[in-house]
Amino acid sequence: MKFSVIKTRVGWTGVGTEDAAVCAVTIRSTKEAALRELLERGADGPADAKAVTPLLDLVRRAAQGQPVPVNGNVRILEGTAFQRAVWLGLLAIPRGQTISYAELALRVGRPGAARAVGQALGANPVPLLLPCHRVVATNGLGGFGGGLPMKKTLLRSEGVAV
Repeated sequence: MKFSVIKTRVGWTGVGTEDAAVCAVTIRSTKEAALRELLERGADGPADAKAVTPLLDLVRRAAQGQPVPVNGNVRILEGTAFQRAVWLGLLAIPRGQTISYAELALRVGRPGAARAVGQALGANPVPLLLPCHRVVATNGLGGFGGGLPMKKTLLRSEGVAV
């Protein structure tokens, strides 16, 4: 995996790419932290800036709340079968809408596994592109790896009242 680090409206965003697809996204408050996380996840050198420009633009647009095409642009390199099912289930949540952890658990065939869904979302390798911010608790926003202010920002940018 090769790395790039860009500034987006949600913070410094590390983008790991491989085989012309995004396979990792990190969102941190500093450029160094975003890069460090990508290196910890196996990035082994900088990406060719010209080659990955379309993928970086995709991540920038997603960070602004714009709809982005995920098919063919994301490659998942990790995760259990359950985690992958949860991550792919995120693609069925329309932009500007939310569902509960319990509803996502039901959709992936694991009713009653809302807590496990939350843990899988916490391990989402490509937040922004696989929109885990669209999953909320039945009694509020729930958690988010980038923090609740970022989750609110992402939801608001999609037109969700929070």
